[in-house]
This record gives sequence, structure tokens and C-alpha cells, in this order.
Amino acid sequence: MAKPKNCNAKKQSYISVPSQIINSLSSSSLQSLLVSPKKKKSTRFSFGYNSCRSPRVWLLALFLCGLVGMLRLGWNVDTLIHFSPYPCLLTQPKPRLGFASSTHKDGTGDDFLMMANNNSHSHSDSDFWEQPDGMGYRPCLDFSAEYRRANEAIVKDRSRYLLVVVSGGMNQQRNQIVDAVVIARILGAALVVPILQVNVIWGDESEFSDIFDFAHFKRVLANDVRILSSLPSTHIMTRPVEEKRTPLHVSPQWIRARYLKRINREGVLLLRGLDSRLSKDLPPDLQKLRCKVAFQALRFAPPILELGNKLARRMLSKGPYIALHLRMEKDVWVRTGCLPGLSKEYDEIIHNERRRRPELLTARSNMTYHERKLAGLCPLNAFEVTRLLKALGAPRSAKIYWAGGQPLGGKEALSPLTREFPNLCNKEDLALPGELEAFANKASILAAIDYIVSEKSNVFMPSHGGNMGHAIQGYRAYAGHKKYITPNKRHMLPYFLNSSLPEAEFNRIIKELHRESLGQPELRTGKAGRDVTKYPVPECMCTNVQTHTI
Repeated sequence: MAKPKNCNAKKQSYISVPSQIINSLSSSSLQSLLVSPKKKKSTRFSFGYNSCRSPRVWLLALFLCGLVGMLRLGWNVDTLIHFSPYPCLLTQPKPRLGFASSTHKDGTGDDFLMMANNNSHSHSDSDFWEQPDGMGYRPCLDFSAEYRRANEAIVKDRSRYLLVVVSGGMNQQRNQIVDAVVIARILGAALVVPILQVNVIWGDESEFSDIFDFAHFKRVLANDVRILSSLPSTHIMTRPVEEKRTPLHVSPQWIRARYLKRINREGVLLLRGLDSRLSKDLPPDLQKLRCKVAFQALRFAPPILELGNKLARRMLSKGPYIALHLRMEKDVWVRTGCLPGLSKEYDEIIHNERRRRPELLTARSNMTYHERKLAGLCPLNAFEVTRLLKALGAPRSAKIYWAGGQPLGGKEALSPLTREFPNLCNKEDLALPGELEAFANKASILAAIDYIVSEKSNVFMPSHGGNMGHAIQGYRAYAGHKKYITPNKRHMLPYFLNSSLPEAEFNRIIKELHRESLGQPELRTGKAGRDVTKYPVPECMCTNVQTHTI
């Protein structure tokens, strides 16, 4: 027979309560639960009928029953607290335990890589997050014996120096720096660190070392081109030969014929306006050098890399995410000759700006807006981006990071996106207070942060072509052909305009149109004039079988 409980025994009882619930209770509530009431001296048996009538006892009993019920049902007590240090995310990211904190050469920690890998596997049930078949292509920069034999003489030369001034936005500057290294190699000259021209639109006065890791840049290219931080004292007083009128798509032969005699005579050559001046169809070794500069040497400066990776980790901490490069700024609509499709008021703003400054229009002026639209020459607006993502199977719960400047029309311009995909944010939403202060009014650095977070995404899609979209397309291909959606604007827009088309049929058509536009390997050699930093196969990537044959 079980022994009866001794109600008079003095025992202490402990209740294990989750810290989240303790924090949600007021101090008076805690006191009523945890501080025992004073005992009456005149009563020998304090726990009896009268105790059962006490409201405090009933409150404690109800509380304990509720707690046990919640735990048994597996209810997440995190829902009691909706605070998150990251405005873009629904709940605070949980720390990931057991991951090494070592950092790789690209500034990416092991925990970041494991997080990305875990996300890609844990969401494999969704077709949208599936990655394209890379067909076994891997980076392959196997320079020829002739190229390697010339390295020592080029690196040791002290008679020729190339100065370059690069212009435009950050991604446009990257392209020109790549070409500057190749031109220096063609001329056998040392390259002085490129000068970044102050951007007239954004007023960004950043220098090369503010955006890029100069020491890394110099180290990676040590066997290809001699890189200097400044002209040596022997040439400081030399007046450089300046060239402003380099034609488009020049060949290595043209560069040698035009510049070699002059740089040999004067010692210093200054080039401006390099944008798209170098041919995209170069000998294999120079194509490999372009890839080496773009994908290996041009690494962002440590403070930028650290913050960009930090924001990307915050996005990845809750699963896979999409990165969108939205080209919806006022100047984009003006330059392309297109309209934002927000309202007549905003269309009139664009018309007036274009009439006032006709030189801004870079698109073909003989085409009407509707002709440009149907030809696929206009950026997608937020409504079109939303329909495209939905048709391709993006889940409503998907987290979206949008890169780019503030759109014309502000938040209202993004409302079609936020209605269908509420987890939409940019770097300002994602950063903690003070994290972006050091980069205020630095458009190139802010663009670099967008680049990093976009490159680390599970899926990337630009709303319009451009230097950033092209750079990320090449980088994602070089990283193993990560998913990259290229909107097939010219073929899909007629279906967007067909309001009688059932949604299921619309989705089927859109998926079929984009079946081969998801980042699969695409040969650069299939079309002349393609940039190898956008299409790195086959010059810069090869399969295991082809490693030593290209």
C-alpha cells in the first residue's frame, strides 16, 4: 500500500519557466507567482479547504496547466515576443552552434557556406529553389606556355607605365579596370592603380582602395602585370601621353600599333574612357586574364565585404532568398525612353524631363514607348516582376532582397511586389542602426554591398539588363552556375497584355519561355561579341575531362 503524503512536510518546489515567458510578465505578476503568502499563526493546517478557495492558487494552477498544454502541443513560445533586430525578418535569427568560424580567402566564413548549403538542401521540395545543372563546368585558367614564359620579362620591366581613369558607376568601373589590366599586359607595361573619376550624378569621391582590396588585387596579378600604387619618382615629372579617342572594340594588334611606340618613347601613357573600348573577342590567354581579374583579383575592401556578408547571412538565416536588381529609378526611365506605368502624373514627369534634357535619352529615338516595350527594351515594373515571379513558382513566403536605387514613386511603386511577397527588403531595412553610416553618400560602396548580397542569393533576377546584372551573371556562372533568371521580355510581354488568358495557362507559357533562361551553362563562342566575364564558358571554365585541353 502506498504511503499517504505528509502535507505537513516542509518541502521546496521549483517550477521551470521559459525565459521568454518570464520576460513577458510584469514584476507584480512574478511576485504573485513566486512569493508565498504569509502564513497565519493561528492555523495549523494551512493547505486545506480555505487554501483551495484562494484566487492565487487558482491562478497558479491555471498558469501551470496552460504551460504544460503549450509544451505538449509543441507551441513555439517565440511567438510571444515579436521583436527582431532585423526589420526584414519575422523572428530573431537563432545562433547556429558547432560551426567553425574560420574565414576563407574571399572573406566568407565556414558558417556562411554551411548555411547556404543547408538552405539549398532543406528546400529541395520546391522547384523554384532548384539550381541549374552546371554540366560539370569548373573554373579553368590554364594559361599557355608562351604566356607564362613572357611573365618574368613583363613583371620586371621598369620603362613603361600605364595610367587609366575609369568612370561611371561601380560595376561600370569594374569593367574598365578589367580592360585596363589586359591593355597593360598587351603593352608589357606596369599598371598604376586606376583613378576613379568622380561621378557627376552621385558625387562619389571614393578611391580604388575604398572599394577594392588593393593588396589582394596586386597579389593575385603578381605574375601577370606589375601593379603599382603610384608612379615611381623617376617618372613623376613626366608628362604622360594622353589618349581620349580610343574607338570601340579595338584588338590587341590595334593597341600595339597605336600605343606601343608612344609609351616606349614617353614612358607613361594615360587612357581615359575605356568603357567597351577593348574587343570582347580576344586570344584565349587574354580572355583568361579578364576572368582572373573579374572573378579573383577584384575583391571588395574588407569593411565592405564584412558588412555585405553579414547582411547576406541575415537573409540566409531564415532560409533561401531571391535577390532582385530593380531598375526603376527616375534616370533609368528617362534614359531608356520608357514609362514607369504608375500613373499619368509620373508619366508626365518622365516626358518633361526627357523634353528638357534630350541628351539623356540613350535608347533609339525613332521608336515609340510601346515599340520599345514590345521589343523588350524597357525595364520591368513592379507589377510585371511580381507576375513573372509568381508564374515561375516563387512562394508567397519567399524572402526577397531588392538592390538598386530608390524607385520613382517611392514605396508606392513597389506595392504590387509587397502585396504578393510581403518579405521584401533592401539594405536599409536589413542593416542595424549605424551599420551604413560610414558609407553614407558613397554610391559605389552601397552598390558593392548590393552586389555581395545579390551574388550570395539562392536566386537572382534583374528587371533590366545592365552592368550589375551582367557582372553577377558571370560571377554566378563562375561559382558553379547558380540560378539566374533572365526575363524573356520580348516574348513574354504579349502574354502579359492578354487579360483573357487563364492564369494556369499563363503560368505554363511563362515557365516554358524561361526553361532555358535559368542560369544554365551557355557558350560564349556561340555569338561573337559576347563578354567572357558574362559568359565564362569555354575560355575560363571547363569540365574535368577538358581541364588541360583548352
